[in-house]
Amino acid sequence: MTKRKVIVTIAPTGGMAHKSQNPHLPTQPGEIADDVQRCWNAGASVVAIHARRPDDGATCNADIYRDINTRIRAKGCDIVINNSTGGGVHGDMVRPLSGDRWEIAWEERIKGMDAGAEMCTLDATTLNLSFDGREILMDTPLSKGRELALGMKARGIKPEWEVFSPTHILQDATTLIDEGHDEGPHFINLVMNVHRSFQNAMPYSPRYLQMMVDTLPRNSIFCVSGIGPSQLEANVAALLLGGHARVGLEDNLYFRQGELATNVQLTERIVRIIRELDMEPASPAEARALMGLPRAGGVRPAFAID
Repeated sequence: MTKRKVIVTIAPTGGMAHKSQNPHLPTQPGEIADDVQRCWNAGASVVAIHARRPDDGATCNADIYRDINTRIRAKGCDIVINNSTGGGVHGDMVRPLSGDRWEIAWEERIKGMDAGAEMCTLDATTLNLSFDGREILMDTPLSKGRELALGMKARGIKPEWEVFSPTHILQDATTLIDEGHDEGPHFINLVMNVHRSFQNAMPYSPRYLQMMVDTLPRNSIFCVSGIGPSQLEANVAALLLGGHARVGLEDNLYFRQGELATNVQLTERIVRIIRELDMEPASPAEARALMGLPRAGGVRPAFAID
């Protein structure tokens, strides 16, 4: 009998943590490319990339993304490349609003589509975030979500829908999908256990995860970003529900309590668990087939692999 293939996403950097929190966090293009190659060798088939400036501040600068993407491909690595349009909570990505509040800058977010990636994150969500004593608005009404979706479609990019609550699935993502902005299968990342910093986000529990899965649009596949200590449990639960896996220092800086992780350690552990469950990590080619890549129509992404 053929074993079920599991897409393993590695999220090596993110747009929040700093090297001071974990010195293994890769932030510069060469560091990120090296880490991605190691995780690809360990069984990862998709990489969710966040770019950083030379001072480690978060950015969606297309030139920096393109540098990272080029370095990954130069290593002979055929991993699926997914560039973020969420950005982060510092660096280029935030600007002040009135009343001591901040905003994730829309004009910076949309730059993430212009580096030739096969996929980009699409956060069709409006959230208030609390970081480093700042309240930061991520303002994505349907009009802006639609702009992202149309921009990705025109570029031949497949969206990875990022959702933080059932309402993001039932309202934002489903509305845009029903408008025809994404051909199935729809790849949806359920971000859980960030509720202490993201207003209206869901804590992780097996019961809440089941509820989120039950609301997914037809013809969807999913993974879970289990933030912090929920990463391992959320991944195992997702596998048991027929989903896919996502690990990395973007979501969780620790291997176990008190022990800082590396991206390779986190990848190797989830691959061991997948095989113990009598499943098999998907190759990048198999992941592309499962996700419907390359995307039909539009301009072929510069970093796609046949």
